[in-house]
Amino acid sequence: MADVHTPAQRQLNMQRIRARNTRPEIHVRRLLHRNGLRFRLHRRDLPGSPDIVLPRHHLALFVHGCFWHGHACPMFKVPATRTEFWLAKIATNKARDQRAVEALRALGWRCGCVWECAVKGPGRLSEEVLAVRLAQLVRSDAQTFNVRGETANSSKTGPA
Repeated sequence: MADVHTPAQRQLNMQRIRARNTRPEIHVRRLLHRNGLRFRLHRRDLPGSPDIVLPRHHLALFVHGCFWHGHACPMFKVPATRTEFWLAKIATNKARDQRAVEALRALGWRCGCVWECAVKGPGRLSEEVLAVRLAQLVRSDAQTFNVRGETANSSKTGPA
């Protein structure tokens, strides 16, 4: 199947995709801040440059896009064009994510992932539920965790 965009339009679309300060990331930051939790952003001195770092709780949070990180939820769909390229790209992203979590855990950090589907889309969690869940997980003893949307193919929160 051919791409519906011209190569120039596709390039422009891809250039506009952000790696940092995405809407889901900003939403999570606002909820954490509203709950009195203070954090640092994009600590490049830590493996994987976590999106949000809560030093007081020794917690590194990643806010992952469901497409880019291959989440098993309705928001993830393999593109019909260049399928092999995208599957390889997403597999590489997942492997890099796993290496970052392992390196952080080796340094004694707790790691969490908030998936895009928890923040937006048809299965998103309500703002109140997401805020409470984040606050509980931040203050818990869980070493790794995921926060997923309601329509994800697995439990809403659970081990990474």
